[in-house]
Amino acid sequence: MKKLSLFLAVMSLFAMNSCKHSIKYPVAQKVDTVDNYFGTKIADPYRWMENDTSKATAEWVIAENKITEDYLSKIPFRNKIRERHTKIWNFPKYGVPFHEGQWYFFFKNDGLQNQSVLYVRKGIAGEIRVLLDPNKLSEDGTVALSEQSASNDGKYLAYSISRSGSDWNEIYVLDIETGKVLTDKLEWVKFSGMAWQKNGFYYSRFDEPKGSALSNQNENHKVYYHTIGTTQAADKLIYENKSQPKRNYGAQVTEDERFLLIYESETTSGVGLYYKDLLKPAMSFIQIAEGFEFEYGVVDNVGDKLLVVTNNKAPRKKLVMIDPAKPQPENWQTIIPEKEEVLEGISLAGGKAVAYYMHNATSKVYVYDLNGKMISELGLPGIGTLAGFSSKKKDTIAFYGYTSFTFPSTIYKYDLLTGKSEIYNKPEIDFDATAFEVKQVFYKSKDGTEIPMFIIHKKGLVLDGNNPTLVYGYGGFNISLTPAFSISRLVFLENGGVYAMVNLRGGGEFGEEWHKAGIKEKKQNVFDDFIAAAEYLIKEKYTRSEKLAMMGGSNGGLLIGAVMTQRPELFHVAIPQVGVMDMLRYHKFTIGHAWAGDYGTSDTKEGFDYLIKYSPLQTLKKGVQYPATLAFTADHDDRVVPAHTFKFMATLQEDQAGDNPVLVRIESKAGHGAGKPTAKLIDEVTDLWSFVLYNLGMNFK
Repeated sequence: MKKLSLFLAVMSLFAMNSCKHSIKYPVAQKVDTVDNYFGTKIADPYRWMENDTSKATAEWVIAENKITEDYLSKIPFRNKIRERHTKIWNFPKYGVPFHEGQWYFFFKNDGLQNQSVLYVRKGIAGEIRVLLDPNKLSEDGTVALSEQSASNDGKYLAYSISRSGSDWNEIYVLDIETGKVLTDKLEWVKFSGMAWQKNGFYYSRFDEPKGSALSNQNENHKVYYHTIGTTQAADKLIYENKSQPKRNYGAQVTEDERFLLIYESETTSGVGLYYKDLLKPAMSFIQIAEGFEFEYGVVDNVGDKLLVVTNNKAPRKKLVMIDPAKPQPENWQTIIPEKEEVLEGISLAGGKAVAYYMHNATSKVYVYDLNGKMISELGLPGIGTLAGFSSKKKDTIAFYGYTSFTFPSTIYKYDLLTGKSEIYNKPEIDFDATAFEVKQVFYKSKDGTEIPMFIIHKKGLVLDGNNPTLVYGYGGFNISLTPAFSISRLVFLENGGVYAMVNLRGGGEFGEEWHKAGIKEKKQNVFDDFIAAAEYLIKEKYTRSEKLAMMGGSNGGLLIGAVMTQRPELFHVAIPQVGVMDMLRYHKFTIGHAWAGDYGTSDTKEGFDYLIKYSPLQTLKKGVQYPATLAFTADHDDRVVPAHTFKFMATLQEDQAGDNPVLVRIESKAGHGAGKPTAKLIDEVTDLWSFVLYNLGMNFK
């Protein structure tokens, strides 16, 4: 038996070492493209990769995927990881119910369905039937449901679909009673909901693009009104601004269909707000709030006044009542003043205002009357995240979800009359949550700022500096990372991994001041916070550099790219996902120009001077040993175009010294992440964790 064990151990070691052969990367053609930024010349030899439809780009993608697959196929436990992921994933998952008129809707995935199915029932306890099954819209599950909105009378459901993960949507309409899909079809829709009023709805769209729909800049966003049963050509133009082609516009209608609100945005922070009284058809839009210094979100109207959540003179937000006829701030009535906790949102139900807050990156929920007097706190099961709160203004029953790192998303029914909650849907999953512990620590960043970090691991962890550890972060766009259950990370935890999630500056965990401390010329704070997190974990003996991995997506992919170029020796593994890697040119593609509020742009000397210091593509250096890297992108990503990753990885493969592999995985018929079918998700996380476990020297158990 000992000889057999020794033989298996040797063969396993042989198989793992066979992955470490010197990789011959595809030779990428280099062109003589040089840009002059305020007297500084910057070469861009892989500019041709920005052409997403070229034959050369397609051939490079095929060659890269072949090398990556060859490497991953030699990892001996890859198939076992796939089997475990498939088993864990296979349990029923429910969404938070919502209703309109007599209908109650909810999403459910039986386990391994590629897309969740929308169900409906008449009344809260009526017979359940399938209303819309996106799995029937494609053979491979790559058509996903993006948005849905029921008319206020409960007659129609408007829904939008995305193909292959693209941000481009098509809108359709069905009759809820019969389930019949009508003839309505709206195209070139992006960044839009459907706001119902009478026999139609407001939505936002662009003109049909000229050139590549997946990479060309998105300009001239407009709001239209669509009447049910008519063609898109007959839609009425409601709002546009020809003088500002890069601004985006979204519509909202109050629950009683009295007011139409238009939100105007230039970047991802701050909005302008306009309104129109729909009882006065001849009335023009009137501006309530100028953009773009502050955020404004209309909860609903109370008579002829509007309840609005804003951070105007309240970085952590407050709830105010605004009379549109006298919209100046001095005329506002404060209903719920700013608190130490960050106000995330308000829902109206049963004549009350349910306010959800964030305290140290975890959820708190309080119930107020409409005069701002606190009635009670809605007790959550633990330190975690409120995952949706669904109600209508007159409802006495509401639904909400709750999740945490070791607590799968569970749906609760909440009685506003009694203040009591009860479990409505609880998942059963093949995972022993009791074997793990979660803690929140605070550590000091480079400039002394205290940064919070969650750490999750098996109970009884020995702090000897030898634990494989992965640090995850984002740090941007006022987006907060809060405790949530993730099926995909369970394999890492079950096999002895330590998972750390950092609440970096640039996010929204502590309000607008926290966000602004990590943008533009202060973006380096975000990278310093992340580096300090790794140094803390090493200092406290959780791990060491040879056992340390890092991961982030989108703006978090930029984070990983910047940190691995600034401190290549600190981490052994890097996983940048759909990252923004070329900070000098990000604003030239699709909706990239809207990120200038966080990043600034290279169009100004000031912007260029700080962007060039950390832009991952331009800060790679030849002859440096960078961490073992597996980058992820997709061919239909029209949010962060794949050229970012293509150019970065081609350069990294050319510059890399030593034996650490630097590979890229390019998914087909997928986009930035939303709507990805379950089959592709399992394939992706299988490859991700195979690469991480193998390169951190872990064995799959």
